[in-house]
Amino acid sequence: MFIQLKHKSLDVYSAVRELATEVYKVSLMLPSEERFNLVQQIRRAALSVKSNLAEGCSRRSEAERKRYFEVSRGSVIEIDAAWKLLST
Repeated sequence: MFIQLKHKSLDVYSAVRELATEVYKVSLMLPSEERFNLVQQIRRAALSVKSNLAEGCSRRSEAERKRYFEVSRGSVIEIDAAWKLLST
């Protein structure tokens, strides 16, 4: 490839890829009444974690990078909160 993609070399990126894969696997096991509500929200949040981490790595300024990483972190918290809703 003609550009170097920094995010692929990060340990956290491979962990995020695993998180997204697990979210999709586990969401298939949830009750059908959650399929179109919470499942979609959790899946979008998992994709957001991965996307914002990757995009943040491409930013030149540290302030911009931090902002994308914070959005990514917020999506992880969103996933956690959704799982807690399902387990109550």
